[in-house]
Amino acid sequence: MYMNTGYLKHSHMDFKDKSRPLIVGSCGIYRLSEHPKMPTYRPRGRVDFQIIYIAAGCGHFHFDTVDNETIVPAGNIVIFRPKELQKYEYYGEDKTEVYWIHFTGSDVKNILRKYGFPDNERIFPVGTSMEYERIFKRIIIELQRCQDNYEEMLTLLLRHLLIIFQRELTREQVLKNEYLDHEMDTAMTYFNENYNRDINIEEYATSKGMSVSWFIRSFKKFTGSTPMQFIVALRVNNAQVLLETTNYSINEISKIVGYDNQLYFSRLFHKLKGFSPREYRKTRKSEI
Repeated sequence: MYMNTGYLKHSHMDFKDKSRPLIVGSCGIYRLSEHPKMPTYRPRGRVDFQIIYIAAGCGHFHFDTVDNETIVPAGNIVIFRPKELQKYEYYGEDKTEVYWIHFTGSDVKNILRKYGFPDNERIFPVGTSMEYERIFKRIIIELQRCQDNYEEMLTLLLRHLLIIFQRELTREQVLKNEYLDHEMDTAMTYFNENYNRDINIEEYATSKGMSVSWFIRSFKKFTGSTPMQFIVALRVNNAQVLLETTNYSINEISKIVGYDNQLYFSRLFHKLKGFSPREYRKTRKSEI
């Protein structure tokens, strides 16, 4: 096992200090390889804030209750706030490497919110980066050497760390949004071009590597309707146009838009438009 730490004024006690907006109290690194387990249990938490960056392996965290285990893999940070239960373990078999930092101050909550860390979330995907590690190591050295104005330097380094975390969080969100927009736009195009065929939503989602529930939920968020509602609306709206502009029979129109059962089509049309196809056509002709 490898570890390296630094503490403000060489004190290992956690503390609360509101004399300045942001104050770094301690920072360190743990790297497990052969050491079987490194547990932490603070039932009443601490009085300061803590960020844990998982650089390799994973951490086993118990949020809110000791029985609730959440495995957090590399590429994430975990934020603990004052007086929150802290129970977590690192295992040598996972080859876990973590960096941690404790901090306090009069404006910590607002600073965290400013940099994209809302009060009600604990885990944030920031990816892995050598830049993160360099900043953590620089903070440790500053705490160990205590050079002129080192406390101010510690604050600047922590803000730097929070900013690059925020940039990565923002980039990840943009990528996720771009992916979502692309996939939902592709689905809409496919449904528009194939609405009159037999479309199996589960098969479509699976063919795109998406879970069915995620696809349906995301499509509804993107369009305001489920995939099947979207397809039905396309069929009925196009049937409406055919009823207005052609002399095709109701049965022919039903087949054109994708329904072999004319009775089912008529009931569906009536449900959505308030008229049967025959009544709708008659009403439109009388208006002309």
